Amino acid sequence: MKFIDYAEIEVTAGNGGPGCISFRREKYVSKGGPNGGNGGRGGDIIFVADSNMSTLLDFRYKKKYKAKNGEPGAGSLKHGKTAEPIIIKAPVGTVIKNHENNQIIADLSEAGQQVVVARGGRGGYGNDHFKTPVNQTPRKAEDGRPGQCLKLSLELKLLADVGLVGLPNAGKSTMLARLTEAKPKIADYPFTTLIPNLGIVKLRQFKSCVMADIPGIIEGASGGKGLGLQFLRHIQRTALIIYLIDIAEGKIKETIELLKEELRSYDTSLVKRPYLVVINKIDLLSKEELKVISKNKKSDYILYSAATGQGEKELLNRIENELDGIR
Repeated sequence: MKFIDYAEIEVTAGNGGPGCISFRREKYVSKGGPNGGNGGRGGDIIFVADSNMSTLLDFRYKKKYKAKNGEPGAGSLKHGKTAEPIIIKAPVGTVIKNHENNQIIADLSEAGQQVVVARGGRGGYGNDHFKTPVNQTPRKAEDGRPGQCLKLSLELKLLADVGLVGLPNAGKSTMLARLTEAKPKIADYPFTTLIPNLGIVKLRQFKSCVMADIPGIIEGASGGKGLGLQFLRHIQRTALIIYLIDIAEGKIKETIELLKEELRSYDTSLVKRPYLVVINKIDLLSKEELKVISKNKKSDYILYSAATGQGEKELLNRIENELDGIR
């Protein structure tokens, strides 16, 4: 299934039904009064968060949603029927915004969550509503009110506890594949990850967390270079960020600062999140080189090999401790 995390659609709620002008006409009732009923309410547009969906692909093919109008009122004080709402299912993690002013209407962060994004118009009053002691035979009724019409932008932000951030070919997909049952594409060239991937990391027997891997970030990603900017929204919900650094690059501090700067340019709150620095691909080092790195590395750096699993126990313990502290 193709991964789509952004879509623009138009929703139109139903108009209210018109009220009715009617008078009683009965053989043995000499003075029949007004008995026109009210129109029914137009149908609402309702979004529901569905945990079985993982992409906004459906909204690429259907971009307009319109609810039915309320039924008109009738004589004998018969009110029009309210129109059925339109139910639109979207993945958990979808943020619904008004496309005109970018205002957030709803954040579907829990499965089953419902929100009315466009309300149907109220039905018009029939002439029975307007009778008074002075005007006992009103000959007027209202038209129904129009339903709301909105242009919406939908953004899918994955729900994960841990987000992997690194340069292309840093080993994020290999790490995700090793720690979880996820099967991301892995190859020996940059930008093999073209879409975000999720996996469940088992920390202990009854304890786990969700990890997200996004395409590699390059310098200038926050300005639109590469694929990073397109998918950076998916780490906005993560509680913990892991900066994955390729030991072969040899520029650990510089790489961390580059990654942090790109996150800061996209969303300043991201660099304030708790984080871990994981030095990957230590399996490529000789024993002597590994000893030197281990001796000189910062105490908060984690030495790891996504290929062999070396350092995995320490990594999982640190992830668990950080998440416990956050929660």
